[in-house]
Amino acid sequence: MRPKDWCLTEDVDDFLGRAGGFLRSRPGAHVMQLTLAERVRVRGPGAYGPEVPLFGVLERAGRVRATFYRLTPGALGLSSLGAEQADSLAARLAALGRPLSRVSADHGTATAFAEAWRQHTGVAARARDTRLRLYRLGTLTPPEPMPAGRGRVLGGEDLDDVMFWCGEFARAVGEDVRIDAGTWAGTRFADKRYTLWETPDGTSVSVAGLNPLIGGQVQVDVVYTPAHLRGRGYAGAVTAEVSRAALAAGARDVVLFADLANPTSNALYQSLGYRTLADWSVYDFLPPVPTGGHRVLNRP
Repeated sequence: MRPKDWCLTEDVDDFLGRAGGFLRSRPGAHVMQLTLAERVRVRGPGAYGPEVPLFGVLERAGRVRATFYRLTPGALGLSSLGAEQADSLAARLAALGRPLSRVSADHGTATAFAEAWRQHTGVAARARDTRLRLYRLGTLTPPEPMPAGRGRVLGGEDLDDVMFWCGEFARAVGEDVRIDAGTWAGTRFADKRYTLWETPDGTSVSVAGLNPLIGGQVQVDVVYTPAHLRGRGYAGAVTAEVSRAALAAGARDVVLFADLANPTSNALYQSLGYRTLADWSVYDFLPPVPTGGHRVLNRP
C-alpha cells in the first residue's frame, strides 16, 4: 500500500462525489464521516474553525477502500483501516507536515493508526479513559409499560427550551461549550431535532435528539434525564420515541453512541433493540516534551 494511493481534497463535494457510495453502503459504521462532511457542506469550510478541512479517499483498482477527514484543530476521523492502510495514511499525512491532535475511529483502527503515527513522526498517543460503543438499532422494542406521559417534538418556537436542555446535557457530560442565542447556530446541537418526554401535568423530564437523515442513517445524539428523575423509565420512553421517528423518516440505520463506563445506559439501549456495531476509541497525540535539552517522545 503506497501513501500516494490516498487522494486528498479540501473540497467536500469532491470528497462526497468520490466516496459517497462507499460511505452510504454502510451508513451506520460511517456515521461520523457522513455527519461531519454534511455539516461542512451545509455550513461551509469554516464549520469547525479557521483551518480548511481536509478529506481523503483510498482508491485501489477503481474502488474506494477507506476514507478520512481532518478537522480543526487536527482532529482525525477514520473509516475502518487495516494495519497496512493505517501505515500508508500516516506516511502521507506526516509528509504534509500538518500536526494531529487526536484520532477517532473503531478501536482497532484508532489503535493501528496511533502506532503508525508514532513510527512515522515520533509522536506518542494516549488513549482516552472514556470508551464508547456504537450501537445500531435492530428491532425496536419500546419499554413495557411506558411511563405516564407523552413525547413532544420541539419546534422553532421552543428554542429557549432546546438551549436549556442542551446546556444541561453539555454540563453533565463535561463538554466545554457556551450555549446561548448568540452561539447556538455554531454549536453541534443546532442541526438536531429534539423531543421532550412530559409527564401528564406537562412537566419536562427527559430529552432526546436526532441528527438529520444523512446517507440512509440517523444518529440519536443527546439523551439526557436530570439525575433526580432517573430510574423512572423516562430515558427509555423518549429514546423509543425518537427511534420510532427516525424509522418513520426512512432511516435504514439508526445508531447511537454510549459510554461503556455507564452500564445503565448500555443496558437500556440494548433493551430497546440496539445491538453492538463497534467499540470506539479516541487517542490524543502528545507533543514531544523537551527535558534537559532532550526530546522526550513517549512521555505518558
